[in-house]
Order: sequence, then structure tokens, then C-alpha cells
Amino acid sequence: MNTDASTTPRALATEAVHAGREDLAALGLHAVPLDLSTTYPSYDSRGEAARIDEFAATGARPQGPPVYSRLDNPTTARFEDALARLEGAGSAVAFASGMAALTAVLLVRASAGLRHVVAVRPLYGCSDHLLNAGLLGTEVTWVDPAGIEDAIRSDTGLVIVETPANPTLAEIDVRAVARSCGAVPLLVDNTFATPVLQRPLEDGARLVLHSATKYLGGHGDVLGGVVACDEELARALRQVRFATGGVLHPLAGYLLLRGLSTLPVRMRAASASAAELARRLSVDPRVARVHYPKLGGAMVAFEVYGDPHAVIGGVRLITPAVSLGSVDSLIQHPASISHRIVAEGDRRSSGVSDRLLRMSVGLEDVEDLWRDLCEALSAAGAAAAVRQPVSVPAPARERGADVRLSHPAAR
Repeated sequence: MNTDASTTPRALATEAVHAGREDLAALGLHAVPLDLSTTYPSYDSRGEAARIDEFAATGARPQGPPVYSRLDNPTTARFEDALARLEGAGSAVAFASGMAALTAVLLVRASAGLRHVVAVRPLYGCSDHLLNAGLLGTEVTWVDPAGIEDAIRSDTGLVIVETPANPTLAEIDVRAVARSCGAVPLLVDNTFATPVLQRPLEDGARLVLHSATKYLGGHGDVLGGVVACDEELARALRQVRFATGGVLHPLAGYLLLRGLSTLPVRMRAASASAAELARRLSVDPRVARVHYPKLGGAMVAFEVYGDPHAVIGGVRLITPAVSLGSVDSLIQHPASISHRIVAEGDRRSSGVSDRLLRMSVGLEDVEDLWRDLCEALSAAGAAAAVRQPVSVPAPARERGADVRLSHPAAR
């Protein structure tokens, strides 16, 4: 595939539409072709052997005709190229899920004898569990951002943060954390912000992780994960992916590439609604606390005075479901679902209270969403506790709200 791009810098919205597609017109195509082949015929077995040897030795993406879909796929490669461009990375490697992507990163570092990981809570619940359970032979040290530098050891292979964090939306200064890491690679889970709101590589991170299932796909119909990084790390990740089999299906790659084309529009529209809902929730007497990041975004977390389970049972327009990033709004109770696998004490100490609800705001009209939330909060029998209204500025600008409604103690 010819991926030559214009040397003139282009806006993110333009890149989202055109990255990974530059060769289509020359091929006489408008839509991206979907290649579902699992294997590829070749009468040149010597050439195939040479390509396999080269991949085994270097991990570089094979040149020439494809050999086998676990090695590489033309459709998936287009998505990888596009996502790398949006994140400002040299390369990207796609996987069957976000957890498969994180597993590959941990295996790459462990294979170099660097099994120790420094991580900051909260992380997505399954990421937390994978690290804490030592399922891959890794050892984790949990710290606050200020403690990262002191926690690094000679066998530390990775520092992991998620910002805004799942589910509290707490934010971390990536640039400051990167300085604390020294020579140890910093991985930032950028699932919530996406490259529309945040590009961690520009602030010193070496790897960016996405659960592509979420905003990159954007329609709740595709499972995938991807790591954006430099080519050196990408080569090692490709080798692990080939050996372990956590490949992204070509149809998923096709849907993810299509999702990228509308990512900036979706993120900005949903973020504007989320900022407005956060503003209204912050002065609602039925709500004890609201978390909304200064960065902006389409996620809102809030703690209720009443029964959070009744709120989940009371919504009618908003979908009560795990996951996020879809065009329709979703709400869930982290302590019961996404972070249930994390020990109760660890959940609470990282700000995941039993009264916390996490909402992924979609593209519905904000008045309809607010009406549904109000009815669900009333159905929950939330106490009309009197408290001082929170001072909230005007709704968010295009890149997100100026206000941080969550408090420092939330972490």
C-alpha cells in the first residue's frame, strides 16, 4: 500500500478522513477494500521464506505479497497507519482487544528481563487485575504520580498511567510523569481522551494504548485494541502478536478505519453535551459530587446521594451497559461491573466509591438526556440534601471544559 502523505501539515480532522486512504484514487477506488483472506497463494516459496525470515529477525512489517493473515493484513495495516498518524507516532500495532494490546506490551518488556511495572490507580479494572494478579509474571508497584521516580528499579520495564482515568476521570500531567520516568518507557492509556483531545507522545510518553472498541470505533459494534509507538517497539509487538495470535480481524480493522473518519466530529459533539450535563449535575441536590476533566471529553462521572443501582434501573433513553464511546449514551456502576474485579479496598482508595456512576455521553440531544437522568435520579429516591451550589463556568469550548469539577481528593 502506498501511504505517501503530503508534506504539508494537515489538521487532525483532515488526517482522520484521509490517513490510510491516500492510494485509493490511484487504485480506482473510493471506499477502502476489505481483505478477508486468511492465507495468500504464492508460487514463489523462496520469496515467502525470505519474508518470513526477515520478519522473524526484525519484526518489520513484511514487504511484498502477503503470506498469512496472522503475520499481516492489508486492511488492518491501513487502520494502523491512520491511527499512527493521528497520534503522531512512527507506527501502530493493532490487536484483537485493548487487553490483548496491553498483554503484548507487558510480554515485550518481560522478554527483555524487565518484569517490574510502576502504575498509577485508577486504571481500567481488567488492566488493574492483569497487573495485580501477576498473570504474566510481572510485579507491580502502585504509586501516586509523585512517587513514580522513587518506585523505579533496575528491572522496571514500564510505567503505566491512564488519563483521564477510568472511571473517576482524574487527570495526570503526562509531561511531568514522563520526566519522572527517565529512561523507562511510559505507556499512557488514551482511550477516554483520544488523539482529538490529547496526544501523549508529544508530552514524552513512548507508547499510547487504546481500547479501540470505544471511541475509535464509535458505534458499539467492533472489538479491538491498538498501541501507537516508535517503530522499534512496534517490531517487537508484531512478533508477540504473531506468536500469541491476538490479531485484529480484518472486518474490525475496516470498521475502525471507518470510525476514525468521524472521530473528531463525534468527540467534539459528545464533549459539548457532556460538559453541559456535568454543569447541571453539579448543582443538582440529588448529586453529591461530579467528576469532569479540565481536558473535556465525553465522559462524566458522578456520585449520588440515593441508590446508584436504582438510577441504573431507572434510565429509559440512556443504555444501562458497560463500555463507552458509542454514538448512544451508556451508564454503568463501576463498583459492580468494570471495576468489580479490583479489590474493594483498592477501588475505594483510588476514588471508585460505591455511589459512583460513570456515563458515556453520546450524540443524542442534551435535553433528552437530561430529562432521562432527572427521572432516573428521582426514581432512585435520592435525598434532597441541601448543599452549597458549585460555581461552574459557561459550557465547554470545542476542546473541552475549563472547569475541573472533581476534587483532588478523588484520587
